[in-house]
Amino acid sequence: MSQRSGQEDPERYLFVDRAVVYNPAAQADWTAKRLVWIPSERNGFEAASVREERGDEVVVELAENGKKAVVSKDDIQKMNPPKFSKVEDMAELTCLNEASVLHNLKDRYYSGLIYTYSGLFCVVINPYKNLPIYSENIIEMYRGKKRHEMPPHIYAISESAYRCMLQDREDQSILCTGESGAGKTENTKKVIQYLAHVASSHKGRKDHIPPDSPKPVKPQVQNAVGELERQLLQANPILESFGNAKTVKNDNSSRFGKFIRINFDVTGYIVGANIETYLLEKSRAIRQAKDERTFHIFYQLLAGAGEHLKSDLLLEGFDHYRFLSNGNITIPGQQDKDNFQETMEAMHIMSFGHEEILAMLKVVSSVLQFGNITFKKERNSDQASMPDNTAAQKLCHLLGMNVMEFTRAILSPRIKVGRDYVQKAQTKEQADFAVEALGKATYERLFRWLVHRINKALDRTKRQGASFIGILDIAGFEIFQLNSFEQMCINYTNEKLQQLFNHTMFVLEQEEYQREGIEWSFIDFGLDLQPCIDLIERPANPPGVLALLDEECWFPKATDKTFVAKLVQEQGTHTKFQKPRQLKDKADFCIMHYAGKVDYKADEWLMKNMDPLNDNVATLLHQSTDKFIAELWKDEIQTIQRASFYDTSLDDPAVDRIVGLDQVAGMNETAFGATYKTKKGMFRTVGQLYKESLTKLMATLRNTNPNFVRCIIPNHEKRAGKLEPHLVLDQLRCNGVLEGIRICRQGFPNRIVFQEFRQRYEILTPNAIPKGFMDGKQACERMIRALELDPNLFRIGQSKIFFRTGVLAHLEEERDLKITDIIIYFQSVCRGYLARKAFAKKQQQLSALKVLQRNCAAYLKLRHWQWWRLFTKVKPLLQVTRQEEEMQAKDEELVKVKERQLKVENELVEMERKHQQLIEEKNILAEQLHAETELFAEAEEMRVRLLSRKQELEEILHDLESRVEEEEERNQSLQNEKKKMQSHIQDLEEQLDEEEAARQKLQLDKVTAEAKIKKMEEDILLLEDQNSKFLKERKLLEDSIGEMTSQLTEEEEKAKNLSKLKNKQELMMVDLEERLKKEEKTRQELEKAKRKLDAETTDLQDQIIELQAQIEELKIQLSKKEEELHAALARSDEETVQKNNALKQVRELQAHLAELQEDLESEKMSRSKAEKLKRDLSEELEALKTELEDTLDTTAAQQELRSKREQEVAELKKAIDDESQIHEALIQEVRQRHATALEEVSEQLEQAKRFKVNLEKNKQSLENENKELACDVKSLQQAKMESEHKRKKMEVQLQEFMSRATEGERVKGELAERSHKLQSEVDNAYTLQEEAEKKSIKLAKEVDKLNSKLQDSEELRQEETRQKLNLSGQIRQLEVDKNTLLEQQEEEEEARRNLEKQLQMLHSQLFETKKKLEEDVGSMEGLEEMKRKLQKDVELTSQRLEEKTSAMDKMEKTKNRLQQELDDLMVDLDHQRQTVSNLEKKQKKFDQLLAEEKSVSARYAEERDRAEAEAREKDTKALSMARALEEALEAKDELERFNKQLRAEMEDLMSSKDDVGKSVHELEKSKRTLEQQVEEMRTQLEELEDELQATEDGKLRLEVNMQAMKAQFDRDLQARDEQGEEKKRSLVKQVREMEAELEEERKQRTLAVASKKKLEMDLNELEGQIEAGNKGRDEAVKQLKKLQAQMKDYQRELEEARASRDEIFTQSKESEKKLKGLEAEILQLQEDHAASERARRHAEQERDELAEEIASSASGKSSLLEEKRRLEARIAQLEEELEEEQGNMELLNDRFRKTNIQVETLNTELAAERSTAQKSENARQQMERQNKDLKSKLAELEGTVKSKFKASITALEAKILQLEEQMEQEAKERAAANKIIRRTEKKLKEVMLQVEDERRHADQYKEQMEKANSRMKQLKRQLEEAEEEATRANGARRKLQRELDDATEASEALTREVNTLKNRLRRGGPVSSFSSGRSGRRKLNLDGASVDMSDDDSDSRAGDFNDIQTANAE
Repeated sequence: MSQRSGQEDPERYLFVDRAVVYNPAAQADWTAKRLVWIPSERNGFEAASVREERGDEVVVELAENGKKAVVSKDDIQKMNPPKFSKVEDMAELTCLNEASVLHNLKDRYYSGLIYTYSGLFCVVINPYKNLPIYSENIIEMYRGKKRHEMPPHIYAISESAYRCMLQDREDQSILCTGESGAGKTENTKKVIQYLAHVASSHKGRKDHIPPDSPKPVKPQVQNAVGELERQLLQANPILESFGNAKTVKNDNSSRFGKFIRINFDVTGYIVGANIETYLLEKSRAIRQAKDERTFHIFYQLLAGAGEHLKSDLLLEGFDHYRFLSNGNITIPGQQDKDNFQETMEAMHIMSFGHEEILAMLKVVSSVLQFGNITFKKERNSDQASMPDNTAAQKLCHLLGMNVMEFTRAILSPRIKVGRDYVQKAQTKEQADFAVEALGKATYERLFRWLVHRINKALDRTKRQGASFIGILDIAGFEIFQLNSFEQMCINYTNEKLQQLFNHTMFVLEQEEYQREGIEWSFIDFGLDLQPCIDLIERPANPPGVLALLDEECWFPKATDKTFVAKLVQEQGTHTKFQKPRQLKDKADFCIMHYAGKVDYKADEWLMKNMDPLNDNVATLLHQSTDKFIAELWKDEIQTIQRASFYDTSLDDPAVDRIVGLDQVAGMNETAFGATYKTKKGMFRTVGQLYKESLTKLMATLRNTNPNFVRCIIPNHEKRAGKLEPHLVLDQLRCNGVLEGIRICRQGFPNRIVFQEFRQRYEILTPNAIPKGFMDGKQACERMIRALELDPNLFRIGQSKIFFRTGVLAHLEEERDLKITDIIIYFQSVCRGYLARKAFAKKQQQLSALKVLQRNCAAYLKLRHWQWWRLFTKVKPLLQVTRQEEEMQAKDEELVKVKERQLKVENELVEMERKHQQLIEEKNILAEQLHAETELFAEAEEMRVRLLSRKQELEEILHDLESRVEEEEERNQSLQNEKKKMQSHIQDLEEQLDEEEAARQKLQLDKVTAEAKIKKMEEDILLLEDQNSKFLKERKLLEDSIGEMTSQLTEEEEKAKNLSKLKNKQELMMVDLEERLKKEEKTRQELEKAKRKLDAETTDLQDQIIELQAQIEELKIQLSKKEEELHAALARSDEETVQKNNALKQVRELQAHLAELQEDLESEKMSRSKAEKLKRDLSEELEALKTELEDTLDTTAAQQELRSKREQEVAELKKAIDDESQIHEALIQEVRQRHATALEEVSEQLEQAKRFKVNLEKNKQSLENENKELACDVKSLQQAKMESEHKRKKMEVQLQEFMSRATEGERVKGELAERSHKLQSEVDNAYTLQEEAEKKSIKLAKEVDKLNSKLQDSEELRQEETRQKLNLSGQIRQLEVDKNTLLEQQEEEEEARRNLEKQLQMLHSQLFETKKKLEEDVGSMEGLEEMKRKLQKDVELTSQRLEEKTSAMDKMEKTKNRLQQELDDLMVDLDHQRQTVSNLEKKQKKFDQLLAEEKSVSARYAEERDRAEAEAREKDTKALSMARALEEALEAKDELERFNKQLRAEMEDLMSSKDDVGKSVHELEKSKRTLEQQVEEMRTQLEELEDELQATEDGKLRLEVNMQAMKAQFDRDLQARDEQGEEKKRSLVKQVREMEAELEEERKQRTLAVASKKKLEMDLNELEGQIEAGNKGRDEAVKQLKKLQAQMKDYQRELEEARASRDEIFTQSKESEKKLKGLEAEILQLQEDHAASERARRHAEQERDELAEEIASSASGKSSLLEEKRRLEARIAQLEEELEEEQGNMELLNDRFRKTNIQVETLNTELAAERSTAQKSENARQQMERQNKDLKSKLAELEGTVKSKFKASITALEAKILQLEEQMEQEAKERAAANKIIRRTEKKLKEVMLQVEDERRHADQYKEQMEKANSRMKQLKRQLEEAEEEATRANGARRKLQRELDDATEASEALTREVNTLKNRLRRGGPVSSFSSGRSGRRKLNLDGASVDMSDDDSDSRAGDFNDIQTANAE
């Protein structure tokens, strides 16, 4: 899993190729074959297709080889459709089963995708190769992204945890579990790497070193020290060296569990870290399995140490150490020497000192030396000896011990026997065990010290962390063939972690179902694992495995077998426990874990649990001369002061008697620091310590938001690309992935959004959904009904539809079948159509062939027919006769064109009229805009009022803070009193101890007295022997015996009394209410008993004194009666018999006395127990006293509150009834006026616009203020709740004191009168509020009616557009009515303001009364002395309290009702805000539409002007063409007349031949000349005909162009008219909607403002009375709604951005249209340029012809020379003019080239703009998708918030009613509610962040659009310049055309002059002079149509142009 710096594409290992996944062939294959999964021994599961069903069995065909098999139905598992192939989250699979999970993981693994989600899990499969998916580029790719936006990765888990921590301020945890070699450690390192990169605290300040960082020891690493992130990364190599080892499965296996806690500050930077470790495998330090290594540090030290270091540490080769079981085993690809240098470098970076490193390496070397110590067994005994102490000397040198003391402690340690210590020799086995235990303990202590040292280096005390992310790297569930104590601890941990996962998943599922409103019986799946956890950890009843193991450790003779027997006896009937079924089983017992059945072998469990150690060596190590060693072992000094746990006789040879047990003090520096310190000498086992550490770990994890990572090992061969299915399935079971899938199966795991469900599966229900719009939920419900699904298989939520497993697969199958049917039908239709088309084509070809054949046969017949040949030659010549008909047709077409032009002019007039109407509408909208500005002013006033309100709230907050300070001072005084009471209790306890000591003294006195009594009895026996003769003595003795018996009976009665007292004490324990009284009675009775005992002892002493006096008297009597002794001998026998009887009685009495003494001792024991019970009861009694005082205080306050609230409610009801009657009349008036309210919309629209402008100005400032206020509110809420709680308690105490004081009673009466007055005023205000609420409700109903009316009016909008002009006058009238209504509204607002002022006055009066109350508090201090006198009043008040509790309940109900009403009002306020936001959106859209309408109108005006100009130009062209045509016809007529004249002249000449007398030669000449002239005239006629044809063609082209332009113009006009009408209708519709909504909003806003003010006043009054929990809830609701409002604002901004983007799109399209128009104009310019070139060439041709004609005429008469000179001059002038024209043409060419260049640049810019437009379109689509996601999330959030808060409100109401009975349950439910609120706030913050991102994107798009607009403006300017240049070019072209016309006219004049000269010559000279003259030619250019005319043809006009000729000649 390590990173690789290769060139390979990392996206290949992250993203799925969806083109491969969405394969239609695979989908069809899945549908057709009915693929399923069947079990397989080789592959786990194989794909097969169902062929046949036979009852409970199914015949399947394997997909791989086609073999058939018979499988049971229960073994078949459904296969998912191909669309779910390689799915990223396996929870989305429609068929959730083991086969599908395994197949999905296998497909992804073979594709290089090692990360996969499974619900909350992230499953990781070890790739066994380096992948390029851990680089910094990948980190940046995942940074800031959400989990669903990116493919699965450990970085995605880390990023989600980091972002949740920052947003929700909730601690996070990442739990990495799995087998050894699965990649837990590597993924942990990747998490640390990601967090160190993302949350680095030294970005931008790399040179800065924190002041608290440890100073470096070596100069070469000085710049590295101080970088916390680098130190955090470098802690890993050190821990890996000391805690990791090579195993069979893994080359770098972590042999310990760790919990890395990374602390972050408020800004998200890393400020410190802490590492906690669990279950180090210390046994690996002394022995290893085959092919495995011990910890890396041993090999690194031996391979990497230098010679000097080796000599200092006394190191040897690998083969010289017994603890290195397998010698030097190398790891492939790694060098121990290089790793040693890396470890040393990491220690330097972690600021380890050189001495510390050397001391650590010494300990490592000493652990190896422990293994080299060898013992031998002596010959004559089992005692061990150490023949060679070389290794011991090396060890003692390294550890700083004395060798002799060490050997003595090992071979003959001192053990404790009774109170003495003795030395006992050890056997060889005991010595070896002791040395190995010392080696393990030494290495464990070194590892604990190392972790502590790293934590110290990573700790930053000066920068406190606000939150943390914990990374748990711990072994996963392990199931071997035989499992030991370590496996049970690991499995126990995984059971707890799996329970945490189940509970977390259950909570998330519950939230999802609650958010969607789904009915589902909630099951806490975390409880499924509780029986197994109880089996392991239950302390008693019956005890669990760990408890029984600890219990066995207390008994010296206990063994593993006794432990197993006791476990079977206690837990044999447990459901999760199993006994071994056969005697041959190696396992001792089995436990049924969630992952499966696990067999445990209980060998050496007691030893592992006790972890014994040699106390003697531990003492030596603690007293070591090496400070480091002494520091490691300093906690073992306690073992010297205590006796060994197994203190028995010397004869027992057990090892356990010699070694001690590991103390809890030795574990002080373990997982959780020094928090769990225990008492001295207390025995703690490994199981207890692990259970405590696990309990604390679970508590930490429960307080965090967990993220689960499950690592899986694919194979045991460490091969890449290989996956063993059975191995992976076992790990999936052990890791809990399949357990999570089992939980998913219980609910509805597959969920689809309504739109997607409808889009995908609507094909199955074609007729279920009607046409038109329908809500997604209703559509889905109809589809479900049509599908006829079982109701248990689905649930319909608010935004999604939920299915059970397998339902979607069934629907997919049905869908595929439906699609296949449709496709088959479609293919059949298509094939039929194609076949019919081909058939028809064949038929047509057949008929065509027949026609061709027929025509060919006819042609073959006719081709040699002469008439056919004549017909084929004559037919082409027949077109000449059709010319006149074509000319008439052209004339008719020209008339039609003129008619169309007239129509176009009429349409233009109509467009102008419509434009005028639009201008009028624009003026109306401008007036509405003015009204909006006025509304803006009103909004500004409202903002000022809100600011003042904010200041008032801040003042109230300051008052509350001062009260909090006072309450804290009082709390401090109470704490001082508490301390005094505790000291008093301690004094009482000391007095009890003194009494106990006195009692013990009395017992000693009693013992001495009894001894004296015995001595006296002996003396009595002697006296009886001496005085047996005396009867008096016997009587006296009998009397004394009677007295003794009476005393004994009294003692028995006393004992009975004591037993009765004991019974009474037991009864007193049951009854909690009478504890105090009974305890006092028992105390008094005990004191009486004590006094009685004292009196009895004094009585006994008096009796002894009396007996002594009697003895002295008896002595005197004996001396007197010795003389009578001899007389009484006869009676002595009788007396001896009596004496023996008396002795028997005495002995019986003595035995009875002994029994009484034993009873007395037992009674003392019971008395001591009773005293202990009494202490416990006294503590409980004090707690109950405090609780009772609290309840008394609260009940007293609540009684007063209830009484006040009942009065308030009564007065409120009266006021409500009065005001309701008044407002019913007002409501009727409002209804009457409501008909005119629709026309008031225009003014409200203007006000809304003003309000919008104001909001846009202040929006940014308000957002900043909102953010600051949100932070302040969050910080103040908690303080406010605490202060309110304290304030309540203090106010309750004040009220209690006031009730006790007489002066307070008087003040209370005065205050009550004032409060009644104030309450009446408040009630009046409250009635006004309720009336306003009723108004708002009724208005809402009316608004609904208006909405329906508006919908009807939308259908009639076309008729309304026609009647708009009529309605304008009505609108003006309604504006007058509106002004009157506004005046009435202002009057009502003034009345409400007066009420608000009165309420403020009332508040000020209340504040003054509170001040007086506070002053009275000072006087109450003097009344404290009267407190004792008023104790009796307290009892009376307690009675009153019971009476007033009922009143308090009533007040609580009223409070709840008021709270509900308040919540409803808050919801109404939110609705009002939402409507305001919607109105603002519509207003912005309306402004945009206005701007678009203006631009469209301007564009229409420009286009109209252009169209008029083009029409004028076309008119001029048509007129000029008509004139040219007429001139050509006239010229033709003149030529025909001239031809006739010539013919007549020729005939005259022929007739006058004789008369004139000319010669025949001359006549022939003239004939030839005339024939030539005739030929020339014919050619001229043909040319004229050609010219006429050309003019007709030009006319046709003009007409076609005119028709095309006219059609285009008509289409453009029609489209613009339609667009204008549509926009106009939409504008009217939106205006009306906005008018209605603004009217509704105005009314509701005014009502809401008034009600809001009143509610705020009421809230200020109720703040001191409502409980802290309700307050917190209300404030949370308000905050949440504010956030929702902000979110709506952001959505509104997003919509504005979209609208602006759409505007830019429309502008770009318009610019494209303009560019196309420019391109067309440029083409026209090119055509005009070509025409002018042609005209120029023709003029040059004419010039050449004239020159030739003049040259030919030079051979004429001399009279023509002068004329020739004049013509030459004229020709020179024409040449100059032509040169000028050529220059002009060159200028035009230059301009044309420039325009071409500009057009090209415009085209490139247009292409760029199109690309940007495409990009923006893509961005718009992405924004729309994101907006849809946001809307769905918003809907989910709103649903969840509503459902959650409804549930929480009902729960809180129930809890308030049962407050005294369910206090604990209420606290839990409140905690749960707070957690839900935090999560909802978390989600809201996520949505807020998304909205902010969207807003940033929108701002970026706005900037881009502004740039595009500026660019478009530049393009427009360039286009305008090009248009200007084009107009200039057109002007120049026209100028040239005019000059050409002038030139042609001049040439015509010249030709006419020549013709006149010719005529004169004819008249005056011979005719032959004209024979050589060549006819001149000229060309008429009429805009593309040319007419050629000869000079001879224009002779008839010579006379008409004489004047022109003379002018030109001059």
